[in-house]
Amino acid sequence: METIKRPSVTPIKSRLARTFAKIFHLRVSTIIAPADGVQKLKPPLKLLDHRNKDNTEKPFVPDNRNDKGRGREVLEAHLAKIFASISSIKAAYVQLQFAQAPYDADGIQVADEMIVSALKDLSELKQCFVKKQFDISPASVFLTAEIQEQKSLLWTYDVMHKKFEYQRKTKDSEIMQLKQELEELNKNNRLMEKRMNQSGPLSVLDNLHLSAVSPKHFSTLLRHAVKSIRSFVRLLIDEMKSADWDLDAAASSIVPGIVYLRSDHKCFAYESFVCREVFDAFQHPNFSLPDEYLPEKRKWPQFFFSRFIELKSIKPKDYLVQKPKSAFAKFCQTKYLQLVHPRMESVFFGNLSQRNRVISGNFPETTFFALFAEMAKRVWLLHCLSFSFQPEGTIFQVSRGCRFSEVYMETIAEEALPIDNADAAYDPRVAFTVVPGFKIGKAIIQCQVYLLNSMPG
Repeated sequence: METIKRPSVTPIKSRLARTFAKIFHLRVSTIIAPADGVQKLKPPLKLLDHRNKDNTEKPFVPDNRNDKGRGREVLEAHLAKIFASISSIKAAYVQLQFAQAPYDADGIQVADEMIVSALKDLSELKQCFVKKQFDISPASVFLTAEIQEQKSLLWTYDVMHKKFEYQRKTKDSEIMQLKQELEELNKNNRLMEKRMNQSGPLSVLDNLHLSAVSPKHFSTLLRHAVKSIRSFVRLLIDEMKSADWDLDAAASSIVPGIVYLRSDHKCFAYESFVCREVFDAFQHPNFSLPDEYLPEKRKWPQFFFSRFIELKSIKPKDYLVQKPKSAFAKFCQTKYLQLVHPRMESVFFGNLSQRNRVISGNFPETTFFALFAEMAKRVWLLHCLSFSFQPEGTIFQVSRGCRFSEVYMETIAEEALPIDNADAAYDPRVAFTVVPGFKIGKAIIQCQVYLLNSMPG
């Protein structure tokens, strides 16, 4: 048979029950048992014995003639009144603390009045105790004191609830403010990146003639292209963070099985992915674009250098508007669809409208596409300049596990190599290529790599 459990009793109900039990006990104690075992009702106390001549009630003064049990109950009732007054002071003090911050003049005044009133009550109770003047109705005193304590307790809980609610609202307000500040900073950063990525830095290649083109010019243009790639990668990572993507899992899917020297080095995996996509088919003169016209090979240098000059000093957005069917427009369309996955775009922007505009040849006017177009322009210019040489330049990268060579490679993380290569036993190996390398005539432009087993031991 299952045992029936009694419902739990809350502390407040339990204390009230004890109070009523005391009252009940006081009333039952008026019954006396005579010697013959037959109970008879004892008359209630003759209050007139404790009244003044004007028929007003006077305080009860216990002495040796009074019943000892009743005297104890009277003292306990007096003590209950003291505790109730102390509870009132505690509740008023909590209210006072809460009213100070934020400053609440009315709340402070109410708390001050409560404290003063409770202190007066304590002073009066002290005088009654010294003079041994106690209330003659301990039962009602117990009940009144218990009610006062419960009111003080409820008042304290109410004040604490208001305090926690105020703190919660304050924290929510701070969080909203920080989010707005973060969004504003991100917006400003994107605008700064957009301004920095305009064609201005390429002014170093102004007044360049085909006969004067050198590997140094190619190296300068490559640095600008890499800067643009990294700006786009930062924007890509920001969008992924906003979409709550798992950046670690994404980096592992790009280059699996890599132990990074530092957690922020995982951004190199994203740079590697973007470089791999935008430089894909770089070695082909038409960049693998379908139906692309090319002259005979001996005319390539002039043909590609003319393309370079045509696009170098114009914003990519303006060029795409003017020539939406050009080879560069086809290049942007192909690389965007290749680099930005439909699921990625759907998560970032909530739909595929931007992708559909690219497919239709109507390029969107968004910050995301603007940074992409600037990056695409610089890679396209690099390709044009590469085929302006005779023989044309070549691109290369190294695979995982290859031994590090300072002739063909440079580490993208300087701390990956020991100082002065002091440890002869350290044999660095390539984890993956981040930025490809190039060979222009006899000149070697090193590829940038991330090393496997970055530090010895």
